Amino acid sequence: MLIIICSFVRLLIIDAWKRQRAKIIGIARHRLSTDGDGVTTLVAFHGCPLRCRYCLNPQSLGDGGRFKEYTPESLYKETRIDELYFIATNGGVTFGGGEPCLRLQFIREFRELCGPAWQLNLETSLNVPSANFEGLLPVVNALIIDIKDMNPDIYRNYTGQSNDLVLDNLRLIADCGRQKDCIVRIPLMPNYNTDADREISRKALEALGFDRFDLFTYQIRKH
Repeated sequence: MLIIICSFVRLLIIDAWKRQRAKIIGIARHRLSTDGDGVTTLVAFHGCPLRCRYCLNPQSLGDGGRFKEYTPESLYKETRIDELYFIATNGGVTFGGGEPCLRLQFIREFRELCGPAWQLNLETSLNVPSANFEGLLPVVNALIIDIKDMNPDIYRNYTGQSNDLVLDNLRLIADCGRQKDCIVRIPLMPNYNTDADREISRKALEALGFDRFDLFTYQIRKH
């Protein structure tokens, strides 16, 4: 019995150790008002629950073996070189990917390291369990949400997944009164939705209290 308990504890320790590390596919410095206010550094995590037809970051999929692994501490050391810019311009770090909301513990620990002076933003699809997202809301300042399309059939056809979690998290944002902290991207996805579909999505989002939208067209890329 003691051996079993020790083995179980060891597995828990190993699991906790893994949660505090993440593969990062890229770090882009000195981005001005493109991923949030002020000067930002974009940190892109490996890993995504979606399989979008026009994936903008296909390197976020797969095993990620070629990418560098970071701890919150090592990432903080690498990004704090721009702390002066962050504080002077009300900027900070934007976590994208991939799907940053899969990295709940990592981002929460990063916030403890950088403190409240940095803006922390998320570029997210919201297609994660609400427990993950709810745990991140208190530590992030702004959200850039790639909603794809509010229509469940269009969403599944484009991403291969249900948008039930997305809808749950949109309602969570509304319940917390955080709509003003969000920019919602509603893309035109050639062969998957139309301008009329986008208008229906926009109205559904407005009914939830969202009023900041980014309308654009996906460019078809061949990989």
